[in-house]
Amino acid sequence: MGIVNVTPDSFSDGGCFDGPDSAIQHALQLEAEGASILDIGGESTRPGAEPVSVEEELSRVLPVIEGLKGKTKAAISIDTRKPQLAKAAFAAGAEIWNDVSALTFAPDSVQTAKALNATIILMHAKGEPHNMQDAPYYADVVQEVRDFFLARIKACEQGGITKDRLILDPGIGFGKSLDHNIALMGNLHQFASLGLPVLLGASRKRFIAALDREGQAQSRLGGSLAAVLAAARQGVRLFRVHDVGATRQALNVHFALNPAGNMSQQDVMNLP
Repeated sequence: MGIVNVTPDSFSDGGCFDGPDSAIQHALQLEAEGASILDIGGESTRPGAEPVSVEEELSRVLPVIEGLKGKTKAAISIDTRKPQLAKAAFAAGAEIWNDVSALTFAPDSVQTAKALNATIILMHAKGEPHNMQDAPYYADVVQEVRDFFLARIKACEQGGITKDRLILDPGIGFGKSLDHNIALMGNLHQFASLGLPVLLGASRKRFIAALDREGQAQSRLGGSLAAVLAAARQGVRLFRVHDVGATRQALNVHFALNPAGNMSQQDVMNLP
């Protein structure tokens, strides 16, 4: 999954692709590098980020989704918490709803997801972007995130969304300390054991710098690849990344050297 942030304030590439033309070209480049999914987002959810209006978010993402029509074979994912925006994105051609709130942001989120017949990425987050890194606490972060997933899966099924349309994302960096992130990264197999595809979104995140040295987000490629390979060894097969080409290469070599559990690009495209 290649990241296309059409925002002025995302933590790594904010402002780099905040116009439709540059975002479309970036998306096509990510596909050329090996992305099977293009994740289009118009609202930054980095720590400390402030919300944007539905109107502003729509004005950012819709021209990109519409501009990609007929130009890409990759699946389009809309990265939003807002049901109204998801509806508009699906009408424009999106196929996947990547929701950092796991369909809890609005009262009609589950109902909207059912009506759209959408594939949903349910992400765990604690708090809101503006306060989620204010001393987050868990008695047992792995168990609490696992319990959260079980509850959200149940809520989706009760709302008429079949389990085979769900993907789980433990939300690395979303309301988690360094120790929480390390614990989750070491126990991704516990989420894979729930029988649903698991997505990892660790690309260029702050915990990498905390484990090595301070620096700009763009300098965290090595740590990003290490996180992907650690996740792949635990059964994770979906990776939301900025650096698609390098990640593709790392995974191809990894699976050539460790063929058990290999998954082709076609297998990935056939996930719900």
